[in-house]
Amino acid sequence: MDTSGHLDEALERLHATGPERLGRLTNHAPMVVEALSAHGHAGAVHRWLDLYRRKLEDFPDRVAPVTDDNWAEALGDPRRAADWIDHFSRALTEQPWRGVLATWWPHLLPGLYGGSTHPVIRVGHAVRALEHGENEPRRTELAHGLGYWAARHHPVSGIAALPGAPTAAESLDAVPAVHDPQGSFTARLAAVRQLPLWAQGVTDPDTARERLAELVRAATHRYATHGHGEETMLVHAATAPNAVLRTLGSLPRDLWAPSLHAAWTASAAVTAMYAPAEPIDYTSPARLTADEVLDHALAHGDEHVIKLTDTALDVGDDQALAAAMRAIELSEPLS
Repeated sequence: MDTSGHLDEALERLHATGPERLGRLTNHAPMVVEALSAHGHAGAVHRWLDLYRRKLEDFPDRVAPVTDDNWAEALGDPRRAADWIDHFSRALTEQPWRGVLATWWPHLLPGLYGGSTHPVIRVGHAVRALEHGENEPRRTELAHGLGYWAARHHPVSGIAALPGAPTAAESLDAVPAVHDPQGSFTARLAAVRQLPLWAQGVTDPDTARERLAELVRAATHRYATHGHGEETMLVHAATAPNAVLRTLGSLPRDLWAPSLHAAWTASAAVTAMYAPAEPIDYTSPARLTADEVLDHALAHGDEHVIKLTDTALDVGDDQALAAAMRAIELSEPLS
């Protein structure tokens, strides 16, 4: 737990900025500063943020308040990001944060594909910070994450089910690649027409949690051999389900199985959208400790590298650390 105050100072600094820039690119800074703080690098937060600040834009303009009567029509409208953030900020001053999360999770979960899955990832980081210590900047960060998710809410339907396999790794291997992929995340997502089933019969909450951890591990491992398909976007096949996993303990248990199913579909869809023509055999150039891998990721600085490393540290095995090193090799450093 960070007791230095650096995380909270960074969050306060970031809450004057918007969740996106250029109308489509996500502000990753809140997620990165939380990840660094969670792994003992709170002292590097402001230095990293100084490098990243050119990618930040001002907080967006408000349109009209989101209310209990009109929220459904505002759901999925990216112009309403500020309105949604205001709505959740009010809710979190009136109710405990876990209650707000539990109320809205079922509404938001079907649309976790929106914003290239970044909103649910931001919520996962916010929840971890709150579980380590509740205060105003962290509650505000949850409001920003939930508001961004509501504004970018994007459900997916009409995907045909294919036979799956017993394990998450085998089922990811069975995901058919999108043919002739091109365009934005949204355009590629629209081209995903079929995905294998996996863990679809799971209803027990504890089993759902175990299967979700299995999925995160499999997707993280897979990045080492498949990340060259798209070094940035394939990160989300692991980080999105991990965000859901780290949120489960703050949610009612009856939401755990639906969370597993949504996380699987999202991870499988990203896998389909950015699959390389062929995997590679990959071995990390050096056997490094978790701390050493994190040091390399921080020195590299790319936001997706740091976030994949954060997930790799959660998984905690050598293949996961190799995936983080592969991301460092493939990605352009932050400068």
